[in-house]
Amino acid sequence: MKKDAILSKIRAEKVIALIRADSPDGLLDCARALAAGGLTSIELTMTTPGAIRMLEKATAELPDFLFGLGTVLDAETARIGILAGAKFIVTPALRPEVITLCQRYSVPVFAGAFTPTEIIAAWEAGADAAKIFPAEFFGPGYIKSVKAPLPQVEMVPTGGVNENNVGDFLRAGAFATAAGSSLVDAKAFKEKNWAAITAKARAFVAAVAAVGAAK
Repeated sequence: MKKDAILSKIRAEKVIALIRADSPDGLLDCARALAAGGLTSIELTMTTPGAIRMLEKATAELPDFLFGLGTVLDAETARIGILAGAKFIVTPALRPEVITLCQRYSVPVFAGAFTPTEIIAAWEAGADAAKIFPAEFFGPGYIKSVKAPLPQVEMVPTGGVNENNVGDFLRAGAFATAAGSSLVDAKAFKEKNWAAITAKARAFVAAVAAVGAAK
């Protein structure tokens, strides 16, 4: 899948499921549970043990999903992730060398940023979107305020996004959102309560659909 198609799919779904786990056990089942609820864009973080091996397995077994690699701090890790099948890369902070590497491979990259200075620096460095993290402290109002002078910068708020406020973030101008524990609850993951995760995914999808219906 080419870069434009990947970005279009993320723009259409509006929600990236962010999976952080103490173990890779259950990640594929979790991905299937999310898909059953309507979400197929998934970010696996490097903080998960065996993340690269799991990424290779996930992309091979679930080729129709968009698996990305998150918490990427350096170009070497980004390259390993891309070779393992990552369709997009996410950094927790501004890492220009990672952006350059992703441009070289024509892979979407969402660069961590928060202040207007960091956001414009990420954009000028070539990031496809600024990952606004942590988004929970200032909420959707912050996205709306920053988008006013920087309408050309795509933004992906991450942290504190849930089924109740995802619509507010989108209405504020977010390109997409990323949701972690509010979508993939640690207890549900550990207990393999996939039905609960599917239900959460459906709630997010319904909230996104409501935004589209209101336009």
